[in-house]
Amino acid sequence: MSNKKILTLILIILAFVGVYAYIMYTGNKTSTDVNLGKSEALKPIEAVFNIDGKQITLKANEYFGNEVEYDFDGDGRLDSAFIITQSLGDSGTFYYLVVALNTPRGYVGSSGFLIGDRIAPQTTVMSKNPETPSVIVVNYADRKPEEPFSTQPSVGKSVWVKLDTNTMQLGEVVQNFEGEADPAKMALEIKTWNWVRTTYKSSATVIPRVNKFAITFKTDKTFSATTDCNGVGGEYVVSGDKITLTKMMSTLMYCDGSQEGEYSKMLSEVQSYHFTSKGELVFDLKAGGSMVFK
Repeated sequence: MSNKKILTLILIILAFVGVYAYIMYTGNKTSTDVNLGKSEALKPIEAVFNIDGKQITLKANEYFGNEVEYDFDGDGRLDSAFIITQSLGDSGTFYYLVVALNTPRGYVGSSGFLIGDRIAPQTTVMSKNPETPSVIVVNYADRKPEEPFSTQPSVGKSVWVKLDTNTMQLGEVVQNFEGEADPAKMALEIKTWNWVRTTYKSSATVIPRVNKFAITFKTDKTFSATTDCNGVGGEYVVSGDKITLTKMMSTLMYCDGSQEGEYSKMLSEVQSYHFTSKGELVFDLKAGGSMVFK
């Protein structure tokens, strides 16, 4: 056999070996490997994330925080979910929720879930409802639809998000508590609660004149509240169904016609709480009556 034929045969064999090796490699890769490629990120913030179809690595000022750790893929390693920002010149600052999976080859980033433009993130926690495992709850303040972006966010909102570890996509979990909630599985920290009404023992009822009154309970036993004027914060103590809101402080801006004083007084009189099948949080007041949040 001539040298030329031998060389040709060797090249053919090498080509088959290369194709076989590629097939075996891609066949053994996980869906995460295929979707996002290799990773050498040693920290969650060093992962590559997919934001609106673009692969990005975070700049120093794009990490917002509110990090929560959880084993999303069940491999025994704690992964990280947190909020990042993306700015587009003068058009706004967009807040995204992302997840960085802790894999043997480094952290792998997810797609970004858009929370909103120029909002005010409050807390990020894992759902405590056994029926919604692995669900991330993002609590934040936003504006009313008719309010300009120059208005400070004051309307409490929550969004429930879950990661598909096969596609690394984050998607919203629709919550419909109306007549379906299990009070035994609800908790103070699951969302930002919006004040609906207060009914006193005398049957007198007070309702908020504007949709700006909300309260958020954090796992470190502190709370923050928004009103139609100032922000309020403090600590809370829970024992069974008993609850006390203490060390309450607020900013000092004066607002004519504000319901803040009445609202803060109600909170100071809270003595116990319970949940309803409509997904409501009810505070019982010391002098009789109740505050209803949803």
